Amino acid sequence: MAEVNYIKHLNAVFSQFSKDSRLNPTHISLYLAFFQVWNYNRFRDSFHVNRDDLMKLSKIGSKSTYHRCTKELHHYKYLIYEPSHNPFKGSIIKMLKFETTSGQALDLGVPNQGQALVPSNKHIQTIENSYKLPKPKNEIEVLDFFKKENWTELEAQKFYNHYQAIGWKIGGKIKIENWHASARNWMLKAEVLKTEKQVSQNQDNLHTVRNKNYNQPL
Repeated sequence: MAEVNYIKHLNAVFSQFSKDSRLNPTHISLYLAFFQVWNYNRFRDSFHVNRDDLMKLSKIGSKSTYHRCTKELHHYKYLIYEPSHNPFKGSIIKMLKFETTSGQALDLGVPNQGQALVPSNKHIQTIENSYKLPKPKNEIEVLDFFKKENWTELEAQKFYNHYQAIGWKIGGKIKIENWHASARNWMLKAEVLKTEKQVSQNQDNLHTVRNKNYNQPL
């Protein structure tokens, strides 16, 4: 079994998500579903998955979308996907381990193809220094950015009003260097909160009332 720090791993993954323009909310939802199953399996090096279960967890309704996003997560080196054509066995998933201490992802045997999944601190600084966007020009620029990322105007306004009120600083203290990255982090957190809310609602629906009045019509 792999030793995984739950919080450090997710923090590192969310940080990488914010930099990866190839991803959309479906990739993120599916990755979180894989992570949940990995957690259930006590973070084993590899585990079998059931497509129907993963589609329910990630709220993906299309089999083709599920397979496409799984293959892309494999290609983008977030996990290792070993498909199975045996319906009684299920496919095998190996989750790549992320760390925030060294800034590197442990590759679990996948050869380096010229692009590290989590860049070194030096490489991150090079990217950030070459492309700094401390704050947007106006609210319209934020609305356009959120629209491009397939998010609602309301979410864009919430993001803009929040950071406008605290002077475009993280936690009200540290100046933002790239508001695009901050906006993507905002979207990721909103997506996670939405997923958690859906899971919570599903769990609540399973609860029954002990003192049920059977005189009430169904």
